This record gives sequence, C-alpha cells and structure tokens, in this order.
Amino acid sequence: MLSVNERNFTREVLETSSTVVVDFWAPWCGLCRLINPLLQECQNQGNDASSASSHRVKVVRVNADNNLKLTSQYQIKSLPTLLVFKDGDLIQRLEGFRGREELRIALQNIREIALPKSPEILGKAATSKVLQNSGHKAA
Repeated sequence: MLSVNERNFTREVLETSSTVVVDFWAPWCGLCRLINPLLQECQNQGNDASSASSHRVKVVRVNADNNLKLTSQYQIKSLPTLLVFKDGDLIQRLEGFRGREELRIALQNIREIALPKSPEILGKAATSKVLQNSGHKAA
C-alpha cells in the first residue's frame, strides 16, 4: 500500500478516477495494525488481472501523527478511520470498527462501488428505433 502525505494527497487521492480507500492510522494504534491485512486483501482482490484499471480499489495510508493538516481537514477523531473517495469525491467514512467481519463486509461494499454501473437496457420502443435507424427490423 502506498503511503500518502500532505504533499501528494491531491494527486494520489483527489485526482484519481478510481475508488480510493484512505486509511488514517498511527504506529501506536493496535487496531490499525490489525486491519492492515484486510486492507491489503481488498486492494489485491480489486487489482487482479481481470479487473480493468478504472474499476480497481486503490488503498493508501496516511500516518495521522505526521499529517496533522489532513487529519484536521477530514476531522479524524479516532483511529483507524477509513475515508472512501470515488472520482475525487468523499463518498463514505468508516470508523469505530467492531470486528473483522464488519470490516470485510464494508470492504466488499467498497469493491462493489468501484464496479461500473451496468449499461441501461433499452425498452422495446427504443430498440425498435435503433434498429429502424440502422436499417434492420425488430422481431
């Protein structure tokens, strides 16, 4: 996982078109160390060879003790706190974890957010119009 700081946060998080999970952590935080493997797993599962780059989940870490401006800007009150960004917009905030299973479910939901929406299915009238314009007839 990439370590992000105040100098590269905009480039690595806000200017990224993919879904980004930002893990605010500290070296003294035991729970932060506990969730680290789950975050790594989330990033690895979303980044296998079958995933398009725009559908990937990027996980980055911000050391809250060393980046007080970011910690204050995003009102981080407890650690760990996960912020989820999509296309540069903050869309979700996760804090106060109650266990591994809850985090696993939350990370699965984040992976689903990263997937593109299915294309809209055309109704019969719209399909007929498309076919007419192409010179074909609807069945």
